[in-house]
Amino acid sequence: MKKIIVLVSLSIVIVAAALIFYLNQPASLPEQAVHNEIEYPARISGDHYEIYQDGKWDPFTVKGVNMGMAKPGTFPGEAAITKEEYLSWFEMIGEMNANTVRVYTLHPPAFYDALAEHNASAENPLYIMHGVWAEEEQLVETLDAFNEESVQLFQDEITHIADAIHGDGVVAPEPGHAHGTYTSDVSPYVIGWMIGVEWYPEMVDNMKNIYPDMGDFKGEYISTSGADPMEIWLAEQFEFLVHYEIEEYQSMRPLSFTNWVTTDNLTHPAEPSEEEDMATVDPNHIAVTGDAMEAGMFASYHVYPYYPDFLNLEEDYTEFIDHRGEQNNYAGYLKDLKESHELPILISEFGIPASRGMTHKNPFGWNQGFIEEREQGEILTSLYEDIMHLDMLGGLVFTWQDEWFKRTWNTMDYDNPDRRPFWSNAQTNEQQFGLLSFDRHLGRINGGKDEDASLLGEYDGAIQQLSALHDERYLYLQIDLQDLSQDFWRNQALDLYISIRTDEGIETDQGNADFRARINDQEGQLEVAGDYDSFYFDYAERLEMIPENEALDEFHPIRLALNREFTRPDTGEVMPFESYETGQLKYGIGDPDHEQYDSLADYYFTEDGLLEIRLPWMLLNARDPSQHEFIGDLREDGVAASMTIDEIRLSAAVYHNDENTITEQTPFESYAWEKWDLPQSEPRLKSSYDVLQEFFSTIQ
Repeated sequence: MKKIIVLVSLSIVIVAAALIFYLNQPASLPEQAVHNEIEYPARISGDHYEIYQDGKWDPFTVKGVNMGMAKPGTFPGEAAITKEEYLSWFEMIGEMNANTVRVYTLHPPAFYDALAEHNASAENPLYIMHGVWAEEEQLVETLDAFNEESVQLFQDEITHIADAIHGDGVVAPEPGHAHGTYTSDVSPYVIGWMIGVEWYPEMVDNMKNIYPDMGDFKGEYISTSGADPMEIWLAEQFEFLVHYEIEEYQSMRPLSFTNWVTTDNLTHPAEPSEEEDMATVDPNHIAVTGDAMEAGMFASYHVYPYYPDFLNLEEDYTEFIDHRGEQNNYAGYLKDLKESHELPILISEFGIPASRGMTHKNPFGWNQGFIEEREQGEILTSLYEDIMHLDMLGGLVFTWQDEWFKRTWNTMDYDNPDRRPFWSNAQTNEQQFGLLSFDRHLGRINGGKDEDASLLGEYDGAIQQLSALHDERYLYLQIDLQDLSQDFWRNQALDLYISIRTDEGIETDQGNADFRARINDQEGQLEVAGDYDSFYFDYAERLEMIPENEALDEFHPIRLALNREFTRPDTGEVMPFESYETGQLKYGIGDPDHEQYDSLADYYFTEDGLLEIRLPWMLLNARDPSQHEFIGDLREDGVAASMTIDEIRLSAAVYHNDENTITEQTPFESYAWEKWDLPQSEPRLKSSYDVLQEFFSTIQ
């Protein structure tokens, strides 16, 4: 009997061991096409992409997203995204009916492990367009891509990434780069190389001066014809990449390099910036030869509808009539771009930021910022339709996740660059391009009292209570009033005074204020004390781009610059300095779970007397709210002026419109909060995700 028990137990152990061994084996990889014993999963066939599936070539339309390495609380070089986060993101991207993810550089092993695990069970796999990053700082400093250090760094990156996608890489730690042991072979899902970055035009132009007589490149797999030095450099890197992957892994895939409108092969007579039209990197001058021809080559471009300026100026674009019968500068440019290329084109970046702050305008409302989330999705689908109407290879939305570390030119001087990832700046559009947001929403404005708010004061007049709370993006305020009926708004407004500095600002009945928010029924405006107005200091006093004619002891509208004055070179027309009032407050519900959600909403009130308002930290001159850092004395220290505060002081008032007087005002109350280093946030799919999910389901 004991012998039988022992045998049974041994059998169970053997079966269990076999099961564990089986479960830990990599899932079988999909079959790839083979040419001269070289495997490849995809190819360019004429003007189309094709994927090898089930023993045959199937047409493939690229519909997907770009994905960086950032998440709240970290810079991208920290490579801090976990396998669980990647798995969650891949699932959401797949459920959006997308088929492709583009990455710019080597990700940590967790990315490749998660991709392998996701694709092993997914009904439809996700494919990868893989970039190879070039160290921009070195290129900008030397203005020469051929400098020995840049070439070595780039080719080291090529070998690391090629090894990684084949599950055969060990990358040593290096600041600012992913590293680790790469064991997941995902090469059958990597359907294209997209090497490099948006090329610095001064470098491209300078290389023609350094190497005026450089001859064309003729390699085993790549050649050039009539190429400039930058194009020859790219050809040499392609040759290195193809040769390495074929020799080491008997593998290849379609080739492309990152390009953008700034270095396209078209001329733009209306472009006011010399840098935006000084250089060309032309894919037509590079060709695949030998075995690499089987996989092919394509052009890829980053194209947005609002910049560079010529897109919004040249009548050939602004008056172009698209397939819908509507004026469309984006479609007009894409048409010219396609007609100038012998290769098929992938629009590898296109996007619209669902941010509160704006940086550039488009004639048709496709602006770089101040776009509501659902509107973001609707514009993205329209741009993708333009891409597909021209029979391009497809498009990749920029970007999958919001990136808190980003900056943009009209806000970057007013925050702390070392602390950007630790809070969410609603005024910086570059941080809000994602389809995936990171929120905490302690005080969603939805017409309901938030019990987490700190009660600052209780009063006996029309104003009953003043409460406040905050998260990584906003300061939230709640004001309980006796009455918020139409009778209240007929002759009155509600003022909110905010004091950041001590004993400075505009005098009120209860003390000095740096900001005033005035709510009139469904119109609102936040203003700043003139001597604390960073826009006015910068563009009137320092740069002298606008008249210096506003009093410093009065409240100013809060503005953001959109464009400096420039002369249109083809017509001589002077285009004036342009800005907009970002302090205008929008009425609406800011709760993403509410059916009437408006991501741009700033305040909301109910008939039972509750007024809710949320103010982005930068609108209050915060440079880093996580460490209580705010703009300091501008006239003493310039735009870099900084100070640390202990608290914000708040007061509410009833303002009589007809009499131009304050009839009631509360004392200034103090609101303090704990400093933070690691931000709290929860991922949330924006409304734009839902729009794209439905749209992508119609694209095969």
